[in-house]
Amino acid sequence: MAENIPDPREELAVLKQQLAHAQRMAALGELVGTTTHEFNNALMTILNYAKLGLRHKDEPTRDKAFDRIFAAAQRAERITNSVLGMARNRGDEFAPTDLQALVEETMVLLERELQKYRVTVRKQFAPAPPVRAVGNQIQQVLLNLATNARQAMPGGGELLLRIAHDEAAGLVDLTVRDSGSGIPREVLPKIFDRFFTTKAGPDATGKGGTGVGLATCRDIVEAHQGRLRVESTVGKGAAFTIRLPAWQEQGGGAASSAIAPLGVPCDASQISP
Repeated sequence: MAENIPDPREELAVLKQQLAHAQRMAALGELVGTTTHEFNNALMTILNYAKLGLRHKDEPTRDKAFDRIFAAAQRAERITNSVLGMARNRGDEFAPTDLQALVEETMVLLERELQKYRVTVRKQFAPAPPVRAVGNQIQQVLLNLATNARQAMPGGGELLLRIAHDEAAGLVDLTVRDSGSGIPREVLPKIFDRFFTTKAGPDATGKGGTGVGLATCRDIVEAHQGRLRVESTVGKGAAFTIRLPAWQEQGGGAASSAIAPLGVPCDASQISP
């Protein structure tokens, strides 16, 4: 009697999906940690200046305390709005996604970290239509690329975030460019290999070092039928560009075409290395 031998391709597909799920959970855990840390910083500022205002009765000190409390409360509000935006993006369905709003919400969570490492942020947002995306997954990619960019500039620098619309191709580009050390030519072909890393381990913030990040980013973008491109010059920095299909109503192109599940590559003819 013949044995029922499992199909290795089916097993591989299941393992890829399980790995993708585990990576999403790890990213969510890191995101919760970042959010909690940022909100706690705002809360501590409010508490400390409230105590200062209670201890000192003179008007100048109290005015200063009220100003700092107000500024910290506004920051806490931005963090809360960012988290609420992420909650709205937590579904697994493709939907029209405003990349500019997604970038703004995401960068709120990295604002303090970027300031700490003297990284200035410059934004170039051209008018662009919504993209077809699972918002929380693209947010995961953006957080990873922005964190990598910050780590490439330990002495400070500039982080450029650019959105551009390629109307002829029906694509929207999101570029994350740093002014850091750049990626050596011999290393560049390997950066999307799973578990390849040039980092010795997590940095002072506890981020980096596993080599999973960029491989996961590529898997996510490819599952969106998009492309993830990199350009780099040693000593001048690196630029990662996410190219995603613009949203189209049902019955046209990007919105109605089939998408491979996360972790399972789509047709290689649709991917740009």
